[in-house]
Parts: sequence; C-alpha cells; structure tokens
Amino acid sequence: MINIKEDEKLSVLNHSCAHLLAQAVKHLYPDAKFWVGPVIEDGFYYDMDLGDKKITEEDITAIEKEMKKIAKDGKKIVRHEISKKEALDMFKDDPYKIDLINDMPDNEVISCYTQGDFTDLCRGPHVESVKLLKYFKLTKFSGAYYKGDSNNKMLQRIYGICFPTREELDEHLEELESAKERDHRKLGKDLEIFMSDDLVGRGLPMFLPNGYIIWQELENYIKNKEKKLGYQHVMTPCVGNVDLYKTSGHWDHYKENMFPKMEVDGEEFVLRPMNCPHHMMIFKNKLHSYKDLPVRIAEIAHDFRYEASGALKGIERARHFCQNDAHIFVTPEQIKDEFKSVVDLIFDVYKDFNITNYHCVLSLRDPADKTKYYQDDEMWNKAEDNLRQVLNDIGISYTEEIGEAAFYGPKLDVNVKPAVGNEYTLSTCQLDFCLPAKFDLKYIDKDGVAKTPVVLHRAILGSIDRFMAYLLEETKGVLPLWLSPVQVNIIPVNNEYHLDYAKKVNNLLLDNNIRTNFDDRDEKVGYKLREGVMKKIPYTLVLGDNEISNNTITYRKYGTENKITISLDEFIKLVNTEIRSKK
Repeated sequence: MINIKEDEKLSVLNHSCAHLLAQAVKHLYPDAKFWVGPVIEDGFYYDMDLGDKKITEEDITAIEKEMKKIAKDGKKIVRHEISKKEALDMFKDDPYKIDLINDMPDNEVISCYTQGDFTDLCRGPHVESVKLLKYFKLTKFSGAYYKGDSNNKMLQRIYGICFPTREELDEHLEELESAKERDHRKLGKDLEIFMSDDLVGRGLPMFLPNGYIIWQELENYIKNKEKKLGYQHVMTPCVGNVDLYKTSGHWDHYKENMFPKMEVDGEEFVLRPMNCPHHMMIFKNKLHSYKDLPVRIAEIAHDFRYEASGALKGIERARHFCQNDAHIFVTPEQIKDEFKSVVDLIFDVYKDFNITNYHCVLSLRDPADKTKYYQDDEMWNKAEDNLRQVLNDIGISYTEEIGEAAFYGPKLDVNVKPAVGNEYTLSTCQLDFCLPAKFDLKYIDKDGVAKTPVVLHRAILGSIDRFMAYLLEETKGVLPLWLSPVQVNIIPVNNEYHLDYAKKVNNLLLDNNIRTNFDDRDEKVGYKLREGVMKKIPYTLVLGDNEISNNTITYRKYGTENKITISLDEFIKLVNTEIRSKK
C-alpha cells in the first residue's frame, strides 16, 4: 500500500483535502473549532471540537456530500502571509488555533490559506483550486484527546484519503477493505481468540480458549528451541521494588512508560515494564566462574507498560503483554559467537514461519540527547563499535538509525512489514555493558580476578501477543494446522444413525493429541459445514453410512471442495505428519 506521506504530490493533495473537510464541517456545524489536520501514511485526518456532537456514519455521508459541493464550486486556494498579531486577531474565536499561534516566535511570518468562505492556518503548500479535490473518501472517525493527553478534552477525529484519479482511489479502497478483513482485531473477534472490555481496562486483552491454545503452542515452540541451545527458563514476579528500577536506571530513563508506583507496608512497588533487572539478580544469586559462561536465562514474562490510549491496538500494542525474553551473560570474548547464535535463532524461526519481508536495523543512541540515554561516552562508543563489528563479521546486512537504541545500549532490531499497518520491530538483540556494572555483577576469570560480564538482551518472537497478531494478519486467520485451535471438525450426517461412530472417531483423534470440535448439534449438515468454513477449521470430517460400513472417514480440507475418503489410521497419520512438519 502506498505511503501518502512520502509521495510529495499525494501529500499536497491530501493536505488540501484536509482543509476541504474542515470547510465542509464548518458549513454544517458553524460552531466547530479545529486543532490540527496533518497528512499521515494512509491519507489525512483533522481533529475538531464539535461541542457535544458525536460524529456518526450519517454525519460522514453528509460531510462528504458537502465536500463534493464545495469542490464542484471550484474556488481558488490562496496563500496569505500575516504577522503573529494579525493571526491572533484572525483566529481569536478559536482557542485551538490561538494555542498554535502562541507557540510561534513573535517575529515569525505566519501563513494561512483561503478557499471561498474558509480560511485555515497552515504552512502549506496546497493545490491551486478545490476543483482538483474530486476523488476522496472519508474512511473512519474516532475520538482523540487534545494534544494526545488523556487529561485534556476529547476531540472528534475524521480520517480521509484523496487521489488524483477515480481508478487510484478505487484501488486504494479495495486495499483498505482487504486490510480490514486481515485486521487481527476483527479476526480475533470472529475466531474467538481474544477480547477486551473497558471494565477490565483499556489495553488489557484477555485470551479466550482458542487464543490461549495458540499462545501455548507458540510458548512450547520457542521454549523447545531455546532448551536445545542451552537456555534455562525461570519465572519471576510481575512487580518489583522501585529501588530495583532505580538501580537499573529504568526509573530515571523509562518512568513515563511505567505504571504509577504502589506503596505497600512502607515499600514502593511498580508493575514491571521489562525483565532484565530480575534476571540480573538471578545471575547475582551465586558466584560464577568463566567456565559457567555463557549463562542464558530465559522467561515467558508478563510485562506492563503505560502506552498512550491512542497507540493501543488489540494485541499488537497493549498495556499488558508477554515477552519471549532472555538475557545472556558472556565474557567479552564470547560476544561475537553468542550474538551470531541469537541471529541464527531469529532467522531459523523466520524460516519456520515463512517470514521474508524484514530488514535489520542497527539502533544507536543520539549523543545530543542527554535525557534519554545513560551518560557514559566511553561505554557507548565501546558498545556501538563492538556491535557494528560483530554484525560486519557475521555478514548481516543492516541500516543504522540514530536515536533508536535502548537507554543502556545499542541493539539490532529486526523490523517486519505486516500485512496491515506500519512496520514494527518483531525481534531484537541488545548489547549491554551498562546494567551488569550497575548491578555489580561478577564472574571469576581464568586468572582468578573478578570481572564484569557483558549481557545480551534478546527477544526472538518479541512479545507472543504481537507475534500472534502478525500471524493472524499474514494468514488472514488461516493458521497452519499445528497452531489451529481446532484442527478437525467432526460432523455426523444424522445423529440418530451416525453419532456413535462419530464419537468413536472423535475419541481416537483426541487420544492422538489432535484437537477436535465434535458437532452433534441438531442442525443441517450444510449449516455446520458453512460454520466450519467461517471458523477456518483446517479439516472437516462428514461421517455417514459409507464411512461406518467401510470403517473410513471422508474429509474436506479448508479452502477446497474436494472430498477424500481414507481409513481412520491413514488420516491420523496424515494429520500428525502435517502437525510435526509445522508447515
């Protein structure tokens, strides 16, 4: 899908259309006040204060009609340059524009654009005339806090998209419809994988039985791979003493992303945002020799981060999630080999899941940012040089990004482009000289001297929650057999005659650890088949007289109309082979 923000002509067109939207809203709601209307990757939006009015689908239809009427009128779009004093006077009735203007330097020349009876504050540029804004669509609407701050008033946000031709608009709308069908939030609801409820709390998803099966399968999958590589799995508390995070530095550098502290019996606790402090203390629990290293401590850990409400997105971005986390304690000489082992594991997993659309980013600190990063130039230079050298030595192709490092060290991020939405990081491996020193970690080297280990922080699946969201959208919910919550749907043709045989087949499949749905409801077979397709169940068995007479089963595979009859033993072997292959 095209990125509107990165295409200069489309960016100008969409920004102009945002003004057209605001003008139409002003015609329909004369008391409307406007905040900002920027271009974004998939079009534009405008935040507005409509008083007590809440936008509905009917309102969107009326606004679109008014936009078309204004565009047909064909007024020129004219730029004006005014002083700050003139701008304050021009927009004196709009507190949101006044707020923007007050933030501008006193001597700055301010620009605004007029189209007919509507003038808006804007740097521009814009198209020459509203008649060029023919092919647009308002795509959705939502609430948005003023300045993104939940302490401020909730405004109305309307999103839209604009193209120069009808063909381009139609093509984009088809892509949007496809993306909507892939959205893991829709699939999660349709397939009964997870749910959310404001009474529990925003950003706190709950996994339903189907979702928890997928979750457990992913947990077992990655744990088995880690065990073969020498990882030791632990379990640590979801809370920690505030002093733990003061020691690690998270309290100084990450506090705004943490939930507020709680006081209990004179101690202050916080929900943990990550697991490294706990794992540091596990390493410190006993004396280590250089012969013990690397020490690989892993955990499927529950973490909590205070994400802004506007950033929450199903299980892709939530306030509670479970990381496939690990911390590897190494000597300096072991950095390269262990880092390569982590990278090999990442790409081994990607091969299993057929993940090919990714790229690697070396995330570095911004030396000018004296707040975000732990201040130790020597440590940073050493860590960044080490990591860059390791990546070059093992032949990883990567780009560099300034300002994307963790506060304690540089990292390799593996970013994926999902089927829906923006690129995000799925896997990461971070090099850390900082936290081991902060926690005074030691191992006894071969010369008998106590030395500080280096730590690799790594997450292969990232968070299991986000990895599930990625898989749902990539597969449109048609998960591979080994991950499917229900693997085989069993339908007796007639409960009066075929139920006992269907029960026998169901029990044999369960005995072979195959997950089934035994559909003995008093419904027509056609209805049950259609429902099985809607639930995207990989195999459906329809069992009637022929199957009973010949001690066979007849199955249909999801996505096909073919009916195949084989013995029950052959079917069990077929299914188990496919499950083991993890295709």
